[in-house]
Amino acid sequence: MNIQSLIQMIVFGAFIGLVGWTISNQIGRHQIQLKSREDWLIDTLGLTIQGILIPLLQATLVYGIYHYLFPNHQGNLKISPMLSFILSFVVVDYLYYWNHRLLHSKWLWQVHQVHHTVTQMDVLGTSRNTIWTSLLIIYLWLHTLFLYLLADPTGYLLGVSLTSALDLWRHSRLLISTNHWLYQFISPWLILPQDHAWHHCSETYHCNYGANLKIWDKLHHTYHQSNTLPSAIGIPTSLNFIQKLFFPFS
Repeated sequence: MNIQSLIQMIVFGAFIGLVGWTISNQIGRHQIQLKSREDWLIDTLGLTIQGILIPLLQATLVYGIYHYLFPNHQGNLKISPMLSFILSFVVVDYLYYWNHRLLHSKWLWQVHQVHHTVTQMDVLGTSRNTIWTSLLIIYLWLHTLFLYLLADPTGYLLGVSLTSALDLWRHSRLLISTNHWLYQFISPWLILPQDHAWHHCSETYHCNYGANLKIWDKLHHTYHQSNTLPSAIGIPTSLNFIQKLFFPFS
C-alpha cells in the first residue's frame, strides 16, 4: 500500500466512522432527520467538492501552476519526514488560523457565513460552504506547493490526513468525557468538538479559530474555554439556496 492510499483510507475511515456513530447515536440520528432538503443538498455538494474536486484540482491545475512557476524546484526540498509532518501539522496550522480569522473579517464574512448556517454540530456539514470558497482556503495552495517541493512528502501527507480527520471530528458531536484519561491528555493542546462548537455558537463565533492546536487561539487571546456545548449553534442568514452556493456571484 502506498502513502497516498493510506492517506485516503485514514480520512475516509474517519468520515465513515463518524457518520456511523452519528446514525447509531440517538441525538445524532434525530439531527439527521431534522436536516432540510436544502441542507442535505448544500452539505452533499460541499463534501463532494472538498473530497473529490479539490484533490483533483490540486493534482492538476494548481500543481501545473507551480511546475510552470518553479520548473527547477520540484522535489528539491529535502527534510526529514518528522520535520515535514511538523510543517504540515503545526506551521500550516498557524497560517490557517490567520486564514480563518480573515474569513471572519468584514471583507470575507459574507462568503464564510454559509459555513455558520449549520444549526447542529454535524460531520455532514463539515464542508458546508459556497462552491468556490475552497479557493480562499490556504490548504489548496500550500499543501500543493509543499507536495511539489518536498523530495519525500510522506510526513507531510500524514499531517494532511490527520488534519482532515480532526476537521471531521471537531464538527461532530462525538465528545470525550472530561473524566476520561484521553480528554486529560489531549484537551490542553488539541482543538476538541466542544471548542469548535463555541466557534459556531450564534453569540460567540469570533473565537476558537484554530484547526489542530489551541496554542494559536491562546497566544492571540481568541480562545473561549468550555467543557460543554453551547445552547444555540448557527446564525440566521437572508441568503437563499442559490446564493448559499454561489454568493456573491448570484
